[in-house]
Amino acid sequence: MKLLKILVLSLSFLWAGAQAQNISIATGGTGGVYYPMGGGLASVLSSKVPGMSATAEVTGGSVDNLKLIGTGKPYVGFSMADAAKDATSGVDKFKDKPIEVRTLLILYPNLMHVATVESTGIKTMADLKGKRVSTGSPGSATEVMAFRLLEAAGIDPTKDIKRERLSVAESVNAVKDRKIDAFFWVGGLPTAAVTDLANSPGMKIVMIDTTEEVPAMNKKYGNLYFPTVIPKATYTGMAKDNKVAAVANILVVNANMSNEEAYKIVKAVFDNKLDLVRTHQEYMNVSLENQKAKSTPIEFHPGALKYFKEKNIKVN
Repeated sequence: MKLLKILVLSLSFLWAGAQAQNISIATGGTGGVYYPMGGGLASVLSSKVPGMSATAEVTGGSVDNLKLIGTGKPYVGFSMADAAKDATSGVDKFKDKPIEVRTLLILYPNLMHVATVESTGIKTMADLKGKRVSTGSPGSATEVMAFRLLEAAGIDPTKDIKRERLSVAESVNAVKDRKIDAFFWVGGLPTAAVTDLANSPGMKIVMIDTTEEVPAMNKKYGNLYFPTVIPKATYTGMAKDNKVAAVANILVVNANMSNEEAYKIVKAVFDNKLDLVRTHQEYMNVSLENQKAKSTPIEFHPGALKYFKEKNIKVN
């Protein structure tokens, strides 16, 4: 009888282990916003959702995240809307390799930072010609949007600038060391690495306006981009509000994720929003009211729609 009880208990533990849902959260570089937000999400899913275990992974950003989702493995990824649209369409970085992606949540707007320091003399997009400029790390949506902005400004990123491909943290260090003159970074507010640059002794940060390029970008790539502002209080030393191009951030998964799993993830975000805000303030911008089909080029996952319906949220 005792042996039978031990056998039953052993099988129970094996069954529980087999039922555990192991999720990987594809984020971005350590100096950005996706990484702390992804770490917070992994913590909430692991501690608040029974049977679910999640870990956050450092990645190159949106493009890398979407490719990881394309493997069909249980990934949840942070992505910019433009990169996700490219993935589902099988174009640009995903040429001839479309990925079946679904939206779980619309997160917050990603704001383009074109950052430099006063000593470079750079004040406009046109001033970037001939300069040493980082367009973002390989595998990032920063790189995608940087190319589109430069193109809209009449600058060829392969010929008219001396291009580097650095993460936001690497870019800041390169500016400090006078190895580059400016860098592109698209992210939430505030971005830790940009704050680091703004607080560096002997350097005065300069943020370049990019709203004039928005109409040309939308004409070519679809209505994905919109003008907004980085308030001058965001980073120490900003002389004025920064008028910038922006794009939506979305939380995405492979279409093969079960409805139940998708539902649990979305529910966990809204049930534990205060815990998530403690990991990064951009979680304050994640609201049920913002979950609208018109705000994402990628259709919602049925599991997410089930949760929204329970909360009487109409996405259309």
